[in-house]
Amino acid sequence: MSASFEIRVHTSFENIDPSEWDSCAGSSSSESERAVDPFTTYRFLKALEDSGSIGPGTGWQAQYLTVHKGDEMIAAAPVYGKSHSQGEYIFDFNWAHAYENAGGRYYPKLQVAVPFTPVTGRRLLTKPEHEQVGRAALIQGLVQLVQENKISSAHITFCAEGEATEGEKIGLLKRKSQQFHWKNSSYQNFEDFLNGLSSRKRKNIRKERKQAQSFGGEIVQLTGDQIQPEHWDAFWRFYQDTGARKWGTPYLTRSFFDLAHERMRDDILLVLAIRDGQAIAGALNFIGADALFGRYWGCTEHYPALHFELCYYQAVDYAIAHELSTVEAGAQGEHKLARGYLPVETHSLHYIADTGFRDAVAKFLDAEAQAIGEEIEILTAYGPFKNSGEAD
Repeated sequence: MSASFEIRVHTSFENIDPSEWDSCAGSSSSESERAVDPFTTYRFLKALEDSGSIGPGTGWQAQYLTVHKGDEMIAAAPVYGKSHSQGEYIFDFNWAHAYENAGGRYYPKLQVAVPFTPVTGRRLLTKPEHEQVGRAALIQGLVQLVQENKISSAHITFCAEGEATEGEKIGLLKRKSQQFHWKNSSYQNFEDFLNGLSSRKRKNIRKERKQAQSFGGEIVQLTGDQIQPEHWDAFWRFYQDTGARKWGTPYLTRSFFDLAHERMRDDILLVLAIRDGQAIAGALNFIGADALFGRYWGCTEHYPALHFELCYYQAVDYAIAHELSTVEAGAQGEHKLARGYLPVETHSLHYIADTGFRDAVAKFLDAEAQAIGEEIEILTAYGPFKNSGEAD
């Protein structure tokens, strides 16, 4: 690394310039242009910090890395010291158990990630024309943090495919995972999308949409100033219920939703089912430049197919209407396949300090990657779309 470059570690965003961070993240400073990835923007990550969703007592301690050439910041990464493996969605619990059973100490570890957000995007953020040196410096800084602090490992999760390929070339372990995404084939409307499905799947979706619409109220899509405080009050109830059932304790604080509304409500799509003036279910999405990202769902009353309608079909409606190419509906869920969401690869990178443990993890990842590749191939073949030449 040239002496003209400096790597800095920050335990908060207080000393990081927002425009400098966003210029590395590729986030537009123009209000008229959306960020490609809303989750690596300064405003999103700072809201996590300011709301207490990450920080002391959460197991997510900021260790943000920045790379500077003179007075200019040319690269950055959202790095966190982790005392557990919650909220990551790339599961390494078995690695932790195996290492600790062998007498090692797996935690703390370092995580380069967007907390609680299983969305693919760049994690090694660089300004244009500084990609190669910026990524190399960030990885060097990450490895130095592991070695200097004598911790077990560093993990770069849901990174871009190009980052995964480059990281593997310089010795990091590459891991393959799977999600289900909906792709827009220049559909004119929802019916146009349905016409590409097999007859049975098409009929099932129509049946589910009809069931969902019979809950006795209306479904609304809200964004920007259309979202009011009472809508967040309702969604907080939904989120608490879902969080308590899935994780035991919700990851995000109530304050996060207020800050998200204040700082990025134009990047949010809130879909609500409202009956007799009260929201009874809702789905929260974030809007990127070319994708819609489904994040959270919850309800206080259960109705047949309402979950599918609010989370999947309304998202497709929005993506078609706004000419977005992709809907990412979060982690896991093979039930998404029948609803037009196809399996895609996701990627992560891992640095393991202990060479013996690294070799064992590498063997596991080779076998896992083969199994995931085969599963994606099988699931794609059983997808809901009509085969070439198939009649209705």
